Amino acid sequence: MILLALSLATTPAVTPPSTPRLGTVEARCRPHEAGPALIVDIDGLKDRAGVLRAELYPARDGDFLADDNVLIGQGKTFRRSVITVPATGAVSLCLRVPGPGTYALSVVHARDGGHGFSLLHDGIGFASNPKLGHSKPRAEQAMVAVGVGITTTHVVMNYRSGLFSFAPLKR
Repeated sequence: MILLALSLATTPAVTPPSTPRLGTVEARCRPHEAGPALIVDIDGLKDRAGVLRAELYPARDGDFLADDNVLIGQGKTFRRSVITVPATGAVSLCLRVPGPGTYALSVVHARDGGHGFSLLHDGIGFASNPKLGHSKPRAEQAMVAVGVGITTTHVVMNYRSGLFSFAPLKR
């Protein structure tokens, strides 16, 4: 019995294979659900092509933007919501969260509809809309506090604006 307990305690977490579907079932909002959930209103899109992918992470630098399969394998929070960019109108998406708390949020505009990120073509945005420049933000710069109900946040998309920098589009 003691050996079994020791072997279970030392067994490494199983890391699931990485797929674009990881975290999507857990993130799916349901009609008339009271929360906790995060509505992400998105502005500053370059065009109405492709998909938007919002991803929710633990609000820790070591976990923010980490591989989704590693986070899930370690039992940490990861949620993903993917929508086709609507042809017209306001753009919002919903992420169901595991509970009230503080999380880090990124949003990718994959203009070709793919699963990756192209530095040349795609857009990126974060909760709290930090200035990006040449590097990704720290988790504390991309945090959003989610309450017990429905919380709304606003993200402005950034696109390549120089050799290696990102900024909102100038309109």
